[in-house]
Amino acid sequence: MLCAALAAALPFAAPAGDTDLVPQSRAEIARGFAPVVREAAPAVVNIYASRVVAARVSPFRGDPFFGRFFEEFGALRPRVQNSLGSGVILSPDGIVVSNYHVVGEATDIRVVLNDRREYAARVLLGDEEADLVVLQVEGAPQLPALALRDSDTVEVGELVLAIGNPFGVGQTVSSGIVSGLARSGTAMGSARGYFIQTDAPINPGNSGGALVDMAGRLIGINTAILSRSGGSNGIGFAIPSGLVAQFVAQARAGKTAFERPWAGLGGQPVTPDVAEGLGLDRPDGIVISQVHPLSSFADVLRPGDVVTAVDGAAVNSPAEMVYRLSLAGIGAEATVTRLRDGRAEALPVRLTAAPEVPPRNRIVTGHRSALPEVTLETVNPAVIAERDLALGAEGVLVADPGPYGARVGLRTGDILRAINGTEISDSAEAAQALRAARRGLLLEIDRDGQRLALRLRL
Repeated sequence: MLCAALAAALPFAAPAGDTDLVPQSRAEIARGFAPVVREAAPAVVNIYASRVVAARVSPFRGDPFFGRFFEEFGALRPRVQNSLGSGVILSPDGIVVSNYHVVGEATDIRVVLNDRREYAARVLLGDEEADLVVLQVEGAPQLPALALRDSDTVEVGELVLAIGNPFGVGQTVSSGIVSGLARSGTAMGSARGYFIQTDAPINPGNSGGALVDMAGRLIGINTAILSRSGGSNGIGFAIPSGLVAQFVAQARAGKTAFERPWAGLGGQPVTPDVAEGLGLDRPDGIVISQVHPLSSFADVLRPGDVVTAVDGAAVNSPAEMVYRLSLAGIGAEATVTRLRDGRAEALPVRLTAAPEVPPRNRIVTGHRSALPEVTLETVNPAVIAERDLALGAEGVLVADPGPYGARVGLRTGDILRAINGTEISDSAEAAQALRAARRGLLLEIDRDGQRLALRLRL
């Protein structure tokens, strides 16, 4: 399923050119990257975050044998969990961007500047899927800030610097080049991400730090590495500044959660075998396999079409298409290049949010129900997008099984398809069927693509 991020784009700094701080003389070469670091380093901060989590205290904790069998044994007790990472100041009034995995759900966030000043910060907007968060530093005077460069102007081979706080040793600078663009599905183990790849050494603690060009402008937020040992192997990934700009724009507009337009499409990259089967001369683009009937693309795409570009930029994976659509935003008109029957056409598509059609009608079953305290929602495009369900999902979602539902085997994310042999399509029908059950229950559910049956005696 393809979804897309949105917002009005922030203005970017001009592309690299005469303003690049590249050494021009022997004396400047001797100074190396010092002018760039001097310009950029003050805007990169250390972030210390803590949150209270519930953890079980078991007498078998740490035991190599019994610990495996008694993981759920013991009382839940609160404990403080700390995390360390980096962040980047993007405006003098204290807007800071970092990774969600650094500060997500934190109850206390401290931002430490390069000159050792320390301030509290609060989350304005965060999104776990994109692994980005926007913070507001509180009580700080005018702060040094990095300019954003349009990440679409970045080229493979450019010199870059990674600035952050690896292993908590303090602010550190490493150098390298942009070693790849449009990397998707490699950094996070899924096809959700879209990254700039660099060989500049990135290590734990660099998360949320800056990847800057030779003019000291931000081109990405360092977020992940590929490594078997946990240390840098020269393959690091940064979230492009184009997406960062969308997050900041939404945060300034007062959004507290990142809003995404919904494409309602299923597809896969065109492989050499697929290209041969479609009669294409080379494996470019995405072949569409599903189009939801409520998708804004339903009028211009159908299964078997190949999408090769969005707004003139080539797309070769679902994640890349998501990223391109995200730079347009909800309400905008994106130009999609479609290849059908050997003919290419550029067609306009108005991007929209996932529709609440039919209404999700959230219901919590009452005490007279066969399964009390179960939260039910009618599956619609908005629910599909929020819960990452299959594009063709239908039925009633178990949003929360509650204590009774969990006890009989229901899980969050299960989709009820039938109750006691009667198919159900909305939450009201499901709640009524549960109230009417007397002697037993037969629940037919979809779970992770499999059809299951739960038989209960009341």
